[in-house]
Amino acid sequence: MKQVLLIEDEKNLALFVEMELKHESFQVTKAFDGKTGLELALARDWDLILLDVMLAGTGRN
Repeated sequence: MKQVLLIEDEKNLALFVEMELKHESFQVTKAFDGKTGLELALARDWDLILLDVMLAGTGRN
């Protein structure tokens, strides 16, 4: 099964994306902030990382 890391601070949107990915047989791990997302991203190899580039607290918004 393909492993996806989803980094998204809007929980409702993350849950919707997770539901759709699971429907397509992906295993999804979620992070709701950039720090946790970075830690998870570096902890293992992922088949796909979906990143919200406008995360709160990143200095970009």
